[in-house]
Amino acid sequence: MQRRSFLHLSLAAPALAYTGTSTIAAPPTFGANDELPQKAVLVRAGDDRTNQPFEFLDATFTVKVSSKDTQGRCVIFDTLRRGNIGPVLHIHVKMDEWFYVLSGEFKFQVGEDILRLKTGDSLMVPRNVAHAFVKNSEGPARLIVMHQPAGNMEEYFRIAAKMPDQNPEARKALAAKNDTIFVGGRINPD
Repeated sequence: MQRRSFLHLSLAAPALAYTGTSTIAAPPTFGANDELPQKAVLVRAGDDRTNQPFEFLDATFTVKVSSKDTQGRCVIFDTLRRGNIGPVLHIHVKMDEWFYVLSGEFKFQVGEDILRLKTGDSLMVPRNVAHAFVKNSEGPARLIVMHQPAGNMEEYFRIAAKMPDQNPEARKALAAKNDTIFVGGRINPD
């Protein structure tokens, strides 16, 4: 075999081998509707992406990155927490949740673990892992919360915030429709 033919064959061999039956999935392809927007989204300090901040569980939620900005890939909230109250122990079936403490201190339950986060700490909770949290310090505190993918969390929070009965039992069915399952009660601050 001539050297040139050998080189061509050796370069083509991986492609030829890949055309056979394989258990490796092909990389995803993205259509025009799946591409990320080509324009930056600026949200100023204290502003809400939709100009509609809302109150929920004694906290002010401002949307910094809307699910509409990312084609549903994520949603990011900046939350100002006043009261020592947080969500009940819950599971997100189809999304991971990431937290970043901008100020104050928080107590988290993740599975059976109790974690205490301070300013600058972050925590990633994978989908299907039970978690809850509560502000654990005096005065206001700020917590960045991201859901990935976004699911319907932006809409869920807006609807839940307007419900006249803020009892977890009243929100349980709405949460379940949004792939969030309540599995326990609230945790108390130290």
